[in-house]
Amino acid sequence: MTTASNQRLQQVFKQLDGRAALVPYITAGDPHPQSTVALMHALVAAGADIIELGVPFSDPMADGPVIQRAAERALAQGMSLQKVLDMVAEFRQQDPDTPVVLMGYANPIEAMGQQQFVDAAAQAGVDGVLTVDYPPEEAQDFAQAMIEQNIDPIFLLAPTSTDERIQKIAELARGYVYYVSLKGVTGADSIDIDDVVQQLSRIRRYVSTPVGVGFGIRSPQSAQRIAEHADAVVIGSKLIQTIEASMAANNDPAQAVTAAAQWLSTVHDALLEGAGKGA
Repeated sequence: MTTASNQRLQQVFKQLDGRAALVPYITAGDPHPQSTVALMHALVAAGADIIELGVPFSDPMADGPVIQRAAERALAQGMSLQKVLDMVAEFRQQDPDTPVVLMGYANPIEAMGQQQFVDAAAQAGVDGVLTVDYPPEEAQDFAQAMIEQNIDPIFLLAPTSTDERIQKIAELARGYVYYVSLKGVTGADSIDIDDVVQQLSRIRRYVSTPVGVGFGIRSPQSAQRIAEHADAVVIGSKLIQTIEASMAANNDPAQAVTAAAQWLSTVHDALLEGAGKGA
């Protein structure tokens, strides 16, 4: 069994030098399919260390209304899993280094076929895959197929995760694990830092891969506070709201890309400041 993690993800965490990785989440195809690759490049220029690219799905049960709306807009413009993979391949033509993690649901993968998806994702240059509704008990073969193609299987942990569940995920997970800091859906407003710190301590008893934290991080200040304890900070809903607000005001995807990158740069500056590296 191959146990090595994807080299791009490994390299990012090695190079951070004590700073948490900044991981923006965007929905592929929103605000427009033709702007997604430009948005990915703009976020990297603004300080993103890893891109989480959401695969639009018609029933995104773990996501709140902001990401649900983004998925609906993307699907209305003809987005599909294959088109998401095509976007990653296009991104790779100019950026061979920034890791790209796909985040989505099992249904589109099952429709394509697990092995066909894994092969196509590897060819496109995908580094990791987080499938919300593949529990570790049912994902062993899928995870092994990804590992054999040098793609990291990434799993969610939640405040309700038992020690047994954490141990099972620790056996399968590569790259990083994603700790959901709130009970509920993405985009909720409050985050209890003290509780996150306690949970991270519990997770690290079993998990040797880096631990990212997401859900509920909506400002540079909250990102900085989480970054003091986590290996990565994941921001999705607030970033998508920034895109949404720009589109409502200007109806211009290029301006929305700029607005998203500008906002993310404020988070990046806060992480640098928090790590003592200046803005």
